Amino acid sequence: MWGRWALLPAFLAAWATVGVWTVFALAVSNNSVNLTRVFPYISHCGSFPPQSCIFSQILNLGAAMAATICLLRYHQLQDWGAPPSWNQVSLGAGLLSALGTSIVGNFQQTLQLPTHLVGAFLAFAIGLSYFWLQLFLARRVKSQPLPGAPWISPLRVALCGFCSGLMVAMVVLHFWPLRSAAAACEWAVAMILFLLYGLFAVDFAQLGSCSLRLRAASLHLTPSPADLQLSIQTLQL
Repeated sequence: MWGRWALLPAFLAAWATVGVWTVFALAVSNNSVNLTRVFPYISHCGSFPPQSCIFSQILNLGAAMAATICLLRYHQLQDWGAPPSWNQVSLGAGLLSALGTSIVGNFQQTLQLPTHLVGAFLAFAIGLSYFWLQLFLARRVKSQPLPGAPWISPLRVALCGFCSGLMVAMVVLHFWPLRSAAAACEWAVAMILFLLYGLFAVDFAQLGSCSLRLRAASLHLTPSPADLQLSIQTLQL
């Protein structure tokens, strides 16, 4: 039986996929984009009202869910004995990717292009590096008490490799310029990243609960001579 936390990655993948295509449909329906001229980038679809508000909300909530998934995955790999330093690097990459997603949603392409591009780099490039690091860490764990599906690792390798090729093609086609082809690559990259997040549902399948515990620091105080003398007198009594 799947644990409740397995629903979070699945919900994120569904939320993000349905959300961005809804924004696309709204942009086409109200003529914010013209498909007869050029196929639009995702951000271009979400740059104009009313879909810009929906776009921001979708990415902000998606970023919050992605950050939560990265934290859960960090602690899961920590329990399995993954290399601590690399696990921390992976967590940092995941959180930066989530931050970049929020930046993309809040700083629209038509208003704050430089900031928007920084967010896009964090969301796409750093986001992809996060999943490559996850593949590396999955092979370096010392113990995995709950074996996952045997097909999950090959599928992740294939998706990460395909996504890397699409990302390179997107940059090359953008500066060619073949903007419609570059935009199609961007949509494909986004769908793959959403799917990669969704696949964490397999890893979280047996994760039934999560708790936060605070541990007080131990205080080693050296007793004063007066306290020692008082203790001796108390024992004598």
